[in-house]
Amino acid sequence: MDKRTAALLAAFGASLIYAVNHTVAKGLMPTYIKPFGFIFLRVIGAAVLFWLASVWAPKQKIERSDWPRILGCTIFGMVINMLMFFKGLQLSTPINSSVMITISPIMVFILSAIFIKEKITFLRTIGILLGFAGALGLILFGAEIRQDAPNIPLGNTLFIINAASYAIYLVMVKPLTAKYHSFTLMKWFFLLAVVINFPITISEFNEVEWSSLPFDVIWKMVFVVVGTTFFTYLLNVFALKTLKASTIGAFIYLQPLLAISFAMAMGADSLNLVKIVSAVLVFIGVYLVTKKPKTLA
Repeated sequence: MDKRTAALLAAFGASLIYAVNHTVAKGLMPTYIKPFGFIFLRVIGAAVLFWLASVWAPKQKIERSDWPRILGCTIFGMVINMLMFFKGLQLSTPINSSVMITISPIMVFILSAIFIKEKITFLRTIGILLGFAGALGLILFGAEIRQDAPNIPLGNTLFIINAASYAIYLVMVKPLTAKYHSFTLMKWFFLLAVVINFPITISEFNEVEWSSLPFDVIWKMVFVVVGTTFFTYLLNVFALKTLKASTIGAFIYLQPLLAISFAMAMGADSLNLVKIVSAVLVFIGVYLVTKKPKTLA
């Protein structure tokens, strides 16, 4: 398997885990754990896992000039991004969350063009627009209103902040992936994230009644920490070593499709013509954005 194929599979795997997370995490909040408390559980769990995993990684020292970027990646990727998403998920719906974050690739595309001079091509622009159209079709014509969404407009606004923050993170972290091993980056990102998130999240974390949690709730929390936090960030950083930041961003367009497919498998949604057409647009969009441009001889 070549590096590009492996990177594309890694990006797809991260999107699949994220898609399942929309439904799994939503079902836990705020009954068993509030959103900010969940974030502290995520970052401290991921920090422990990445520091343990780093034992098998090359020993690397972060250059002094890179620490401001490391801090920036942490703030946008492990603080603002996470806090806004989980609070938005509590207030809105899983389908809304999976679709609203699809504005992130557009932001990544623009930021990449401005700051790292990523080439803007006609086909990639069309791919971005088609993917966005397909994702928008899912939310406008295929979503159901849920009773456990107390403030959808506010929740959706937080999703937009989440998407913008994630876009900035993807662009900022790209240069670091060329210099450092994935475990080296992630162990420092999440250690800093524990420190920064602590004063914001510790009160809600302390409210959790750990001794009375049902077993199915515990394994869902484990999935969010190990799957949605540890593996997704690791897979995305691995993919960024080969793929462009905007290519990784484009995989976000798969999340509405995958999230709805998971809901259907759980008997919570059904297929119709609108969803089929939207899905086709999403797939075409991702294909055009991830298609490697031909080089002239």
